[in-house]
Amino acid sequence: MTDTTKAPIRLSMSVIGPVLGLLALIVAGALLNPNFLGWDNIVNVLARSAFIGIIAVGMTFVITAGGLDLSVGSMAAFIAGLMILVMNSALPALGVGIPVVLLGMAVALAGGLLAGLLNGLIITRLGIEAFIVTLGSMGIYRSLVTWLADGGTLSLDFSLRSFYQPVYYSGILGISWPILVFALVVVLGEIVMRATAFGRHCAAIGSNDQVAKYSSVRVARVRLMTYAGLGLLVGVATIMYVPRLGSASAATGVLWELEAIAAVIIGGTVLKGGFGRVWGTVIGVLILSLISNILNLTDFVSPYLNGAIQGAIIILAVVLQRESKAGT
Repeated sequence: MTDTTKAPIRLSMSVIGPVLGLLALIVAGALLNPNFLGWDNIVNVLARSAFIGIIAVGMTFVITAGGLDLSVGSMAAFIAGLMILVMNSALPALGVGIPVVLLGMAVALAGGLLAGLLNGLIITRLGIEAFIVTLGSMGIYRSLVTWLADGGTLSLDFSLRSFYQPVYYSGILGISWPILVFALVVVLGEIVMRATAFGRHCAAIGSNDQVAKYSSVRVARVRLMTYAGLGLLVGVATIMYVPRLGSASAATGVLWELEAIAAVIIGGTVLKGGFGRVWGTVIGVLILSLISNILNLTDFVSPYLNGAIQGAIIILAVVLQRESKAGT
């Protein structure tokens, strides 16, 4: 007689932990401030989350493949500054309208793609550690935007800024464009991660790049594509960000790399590579955004401690990952 008893279903804390954390934050926010669950606040939180969320989706692939990128915040600042300079320079010839905005968007996408490719080529062709390469490029991009702004702030022409603002503030059915673009990037990212050879190759390389190489995976090419994709998504995030303030400076994008990496790790992607999930990254982004929002809506903890809280969350998430591995 065969034993038909089914083994009990066990849910990993790495899966349910972020979900429970998100639910706990929602409950806490609702209890601390009656406006927390208001439509305006929800849309505001999601719109502000979109920038980091778009970048974090790209970071998920980089980390899954065993890489890291510390330059995304500085890269976004440099791309925003370059985008503003080009749009202002083209304004006399093109005038205020769609052509000059499309030119700025093209500059942002091309700049992000080239910056990501440059990071990836140095890492894959020269064999330099990703930490060193992106730490160096972080300083380079931050210095470049400071130089372009002559130590101050680069600002879009006022008339052009007014024309461009709907890209951030407008949308469909009360849902702003950054939220819609973020949702589209998430859906595409999840499909690529789960249903394509590229996603499987990223996980294989992160687990063991030598075994992946013996399995006919083009390790250098896949890693290069992860950095190029991340750079492209930084460009997309910048396109959504510039119309919000219409300016760029050395302070633009500060700690974005910390938030993106934190969101990825909180969502369950393994820091050393080998496993990643885009939907988990979305939860990580929302957790970080809700923490910041709750700090701003209440006097419980100073909002200036947001960076310290995010840093502590990264450390805690990595510790929990190690303990989870040790327990298996």
